[in-house]
Amino acid sequence: MGWFNPVNSLFGAFSRDLGIDLGTANTLVHVRGKGIVISEPSVVAIDVKTKQVLAVGAEAKAMVGKTPSNIVAVRPLKDGVIADFDVVEKMIAHFIKKAHTRAWPLVDPRPRVVIGVPSGVTQVEKRAARDATLHAKARDAYVVDEPMAAAIGAGLPVDEPMGSMIVDIGGGTTEVAVISLGGIVINHSIRIAGDEIDEAIIQFARREYNLLIGERMAERAKIVAGSAYPLDEEIKVVLRGRDLLTGLPKAVEVSSVELREGIAGPVNAIVQEVRSALEETPPELVADIMEHGITLAGGGSMLHGLDKRIAAETKMPVYVAEDPLSCVARGAGKMVENFENKVYQDILTRSQQSRKARFP
Repeated sequence: MGWFNPVNSLFGAFSRDLGIDLGTANTLVHVRGKGIVISEPSVVAIDVKTKQVLAVGAEAKAMVGKTPSNIVAVRPLKDGVIADFDVVEKMIAHFIKKAHTRAWPLVDPRPRVVIGVPSGVTQVEKRAARDATLHAKARDAYVVDEPMAAAIGAGLPVDEPMGSMIVDIGGGTTEVAVISLGGIVINHSIRIAGDEIDEAIIQFARREYNLLIGERMAERAKIVAGSAYPLDEEIKVVLRGRDLLTGLPKAVEVSSVELREGIAGPVNAIVQEVRSALEETPPELVADIMEHGITLAGGGSMLHGLDKRIAAETKMPVYVAEDPLSCVARGAGKMVENFENKVYQDILTRSQQSRKARFP
């Protein structure tokens, strides 16, 4: 694996190792000794004629839907998987250089990198993530299953003989895992998460109001008024877009009750996956989860009332992790802070091996 390679040790004295959450929606970078220094959208703006990268991250996302014909703003990961290898490589290289510049500006960035990938991806897809990281001038790269990294980042006792359940809801994938003794015992992965909720809002606006809205408007509506469970005080939000009948600009005010019905499909799928994972969990581990609860991580866990909805459906306590958006990055960061920790070595070794997640 290369942990004790003397060349690595020599370079390690002059490099800052990185933990990266390479997400469908956002990329976060943890620098050893510095913490999380980058949290930006996984978006790249490219000149289609020259193939030159014009912007990465927040600057590129601001261009989505607003670019001239010769510039496209793309998300090179789909459902947690690399859809465009060359663009992902350039994006990772940009973030590695940016992270190193902030942490240690005078040093050539050749870090060791721990990168989080969905547990349901194939061995080929894991290798693609690792190769993209190496081509981006990382000295060495290790992949870790995202639910394991999220559990570590959330402070769950992953190495103890006790069952812990983590539900990591990202932009492209939702992963449900039961962890005990440093390994994943039950692993469910579905490619339904935040992006599908955004798409459901777009379809809701089209169906109910003949209104065409963009991804950014849908995401904003989800954050402001999207919910999975009745709220103490229902919220209203204005959707702005184009009237499909007249072609003119149009704005409509919708309530969180309407939005809740509009996004019921993907929300129900996520809740059902949690229930399915519990049904397969050994009874001894279920008893642990009943006592300690289910932990939610990822940006999707911030949907209003999702914790209450899952608690109502499973009859178990449910908690949203502290700063859920950064759990995977913090977990990968703990690994790079303690590369010599045997528990983390074992976890990384297992993560390199192919594991079949249950897909519905």
